[in-house]
Amino acid sequence: MSDSPTTETQPSYVKLAMRNMVRKGATSLKHFAMTAVGLLAVLVGLAYLTR
Repeated sequence: MSDSPTTETQPSYVKLAMRNMVRKGATSLKHFAMTAVGLLAVLVGLAYLTR
């Protein structure tokens, strides 16, 4: 399948995010880890409250 015209005119958000992550380095990884831990805490908290 060939690339659609929409991907050529608009920048891919995944590509922009990956480029930003590579450029920022450790800060981006720290924020990703904090987000993952926070989401896990919310899910565990909801599971505890609704058991």
